[in-house]
Amino acid sequence: MKPYKTNNQKPAFGNSSLQVLVAEDDSVTSRAIASSLKEWGYDPVLARNGNEAWQKIQTENIHLAIIDWMMPGMNGVELCQKIREKTSDEEAHYTYIILLTGRDEQRDIIQGFLAGADDYVTKPFDFEELKVRLLKAVRIIEREEARLRLASIDFLTKLWNRKKIMQFCLEEVERGRRDNHPTGLIMIDIDKFKKINDTWGHLVGDEVLIETAQRITKSVREYDKIGRYGGDEFLVIIPNCPPDILPLIARRIRLAIAERPIGTKKKLLKVTISCGGTSSLSFPHYSAINLVQVADEALLHAKRKGGNREVIVEGKEKETKDK
Repeated sequence: MKPYKTNNQKPAFGNSSLQVLVAEDDSVTSRAIASSLKEWGYDPVLARNGNEAWQKIQTENIHLAIIDWMMPGMNGVELCQKIREKTSDEEAHYTYIILLTGRDEQRDIIQGFLAGADDYVTKPFDFEELKVRLLKAVRIIEREEARLRLASIDFLTKLWNRKKIMQFCLEEVERGRRDNHPTGLIMIDIDKFKKINDTWGHLVGDEVLIETAQRITKSVREYDKIGRYGGDEFLVIIPNCPPDILPLIARRIRLAIAERPIGTKKKLLKVTISCGGTSSLSFPHYSAINLVQVADEALLHAKRKGGNREVIVEGKEKETKDK
C-alpha cells in the first residue's frame, strides 16, 4: 500500500491520461497509430480483433475508440453497436467512436453512423487529419463528462450524491475483490444536527454541512471517494485499505471536525461527528450493500454510546474509543 497521503478530492478525468482504444488487426497500422497517440499525449490501448476490443471496453476506462471496420471475429460495425448498447444508460460515460474504413460509399458511411459511430476516417488516412478529429472528439468527451459530473454532484456540499457514491461503492468493492485488495467503508453522521437546525436555523445548518464536507475531504486521499449519503450523513469509500488502518482514518476524520469550531454567520459552533466503518476483508462474502449496512449499524452504535467516537466492525464488533 502506498503511503497514506492526504489531498483534496478531484474527479478523475484529464486529457493527459485519456485512454484511446485502437482496434486494428493490421499490426503495422496499429503500431503506427499507437506511436502517434503517445506523441500527442494519449494512452493507447491496443486490441487485435473485435472480440478483444470488446473485452478492453468492459475492463478499461475507455472514453475514445478508433475501430477498424474489417476485423476478425466481431467487425467494427458490430462492435459499435455493442458499445452503444453498453452505454445506453444516460449516466454511463460516453465512448466516442471513430471508425476506420476503406469504404467510402455513402451507404456504407450511413451504416457506420447508424451503428453508433461518431466519426469516420477513410483508409489510407492522413495522420494530421486523425489528430484534428481526435481533438474534436476530446472537446465532445469533456462536455459530456462535465454534464455527467453535474448530474452526480450534491448541490450543497459539492460531494458525490447518494446515487453516485453507491455506484462507486459497488465498483470499488468488486474491483478490490478481483485484485485481492480490501476496501474500507466509513459512514459519518453529524452529532445533534437537528438541534443545530432547530436552534440556529437551516442556513447555519447548511454552513455546518459544507464545512464538514470540506474537512472530511482534506482528511483522506485524493482517490478516496466521498459522498453525501443523505441529510447529515456521509459515506467514504477507501480503496486498498487494510482493516488495521481503517480506525486510524476514521479517527483522523473525526478529530478534523472536533478539534476546531466551525465558523458560521451567527456564531462559532463546536461540532462533532460519529463514524461507523467496516472492511470488505472482514466480510468476504458480503455485497457492497451489505457492507454499507454493517457500517451504518456501527454508526448507530457510536451514536447510542454518546457520539463523537468511531466504531469499526471487523467480523465481530471492535470499538476504537476516544482518547
